[in-house]
Order: sequence, then structure tokens, then C-alpha cells
Amino acid sequence: MHLIWPPENAGRVMDAAELEDLYTYPAGRTWLAVNFVSSADGAVELGGQARPLSTPPDREVLQLGSDLADVLLIGATTAMVEGFRGVHPDRRAQERRRRHGLADVPPTAVVTTGSGLPADAPVITGARVPTLVLTCEAAPADVRRAWTAAGAEVIVAGEESVDLTAAVAALAGRGLRRIDCEGGPHLFGALTDAGLVDELRLTLSPMLAAGPAGRIAASPIASPVNLSLASAVAEADTLLLRYLARP
Repeated sequence: MHLIWPPENAGRVMDAAELEDLYTYPAGRTWLAVNFVSSADGAVELGGQARPLSTPPDREVLQLGSDLADVLLIGATTAMVEGFRGVHPDRRAQERRRRHGLADVPPTAVVTTGSGLPADAPVITGARVPTLVLTCEAAPADVRRAWTAAGAEVIVAGEESVDLTAAVAALAGRGLRRIDCEGGPHLFGALTDAGLVDELRLTLSPMLAAGPAGRIAASPIASPVNLSLASAVAEADTLLLRYLARP
């Protein structure tokens, strides 16, 4: 991969160790990074899924996002649409995690108010370690019991909707401070509105999608956040950007 930003290092061909360093989470604090891929014209999905937009370079940095994280954060709708089964590290990923002092398998934390996450969802039943369900008091008691019976750990944060600030604090309280969010757009929008996003890792896929696809962030609240470009890497027509949220 070729580093093109920051300018003082532009043109460097990065090896695997340098790329890993670039995507390592800051030490000693809670850090929430959001990963998204979009087409060059801004589409967040093709045929209802993000996967067709992904390229090999995108998959490599997406892998780094989860390999170096304490926990993967995802919305229930995205988990269901993408058929997500939790993180299943291979030997290389486990070795990387051990080098960074991380558990072999990071748990997945799923955000839901209750209706969009059945107890037999693959993200619960297919996970290698217990999934954390981040929900609210409004979620029916029988649904919460079903999640628990299926092997999930239920964390209640908020009353009528999930209080994301409280949910992130609950993760940090469990030592899960390096948070890798993989969507979807409504969760990203809500996290942005709550001021919880520290970093956006955006892949621009070399594709024009057109059609009715939405944007990477969706929210009824207009709350623009200024960003600063931390790095830009290019490989095989794919542009991989890292932005930091400005205070």
C-alpha cells in the first residue's frame, strides 16, 4: 500500500507492520473508530449490503480494525442484513492480538431496542464468545430473557432508547476501551450526535453505484462535526482514509 498523506511521508510503500501501526488504537483511553466503505459517488450499499462495495485493501484495514480492538460495535439491523456471526480470528489475527496484549477473540456488542434482534440471530448463536446486547428498559422483558438464554450478556443503557453514552461507558467499564464500530448508518449518525466518534476510517471503493443507496451516516439531527485528515493510503484503485474528529 502507498502512503499519500501526511505529505512528509508521501510516496512510501508501507509494509504490513507499518500499516498495523497506522491503524493501532491510541493507548490509555477509550477510543471509538467507525469503519465504512462507500462507492466513489457516496453509496453505502449495493443490493442492501455493504459487502459488494468492499475491495481487498478495504478488507485488509477492516481486519485490522477488529484485530486491534477490544470489542466490535454494530447495529442490530446491520448485523442481521450482513449475516454477521461475530469475530472469528484466524491464527494470524490471534498472534497479532496477543502481541498487543488483547484477548484472543473480541466480543461483539449489538445495539438494539429489542424488535430487530431475535434470540436466534447469528450474531448471538454463531459467536465464539458471548455477545453483548446493548439495549434499553423499553425492550420487553421476555425478549431480554431470550437473549440471555441464547448465551448473550444483556446490558441495559437508557429507558425508551439506547443511551449510547452510557453504553460506551459500560463497555469501557468492562475494559473494552478500543471500540471498532462497523455500522450501520443510523448507529453512526447516533454516535456522531452523541459526540462519541473519535475516528472515521473510510474506504472509497472504485465504483459508481448511483441508485437509491443512502449515506454512511443517517440522523434526523443536523450536527456537523469537523474532521482532520490523519492518513490516506492508496492501493489497487482503492483510497483508504482516516479522519480524526476535532474537539
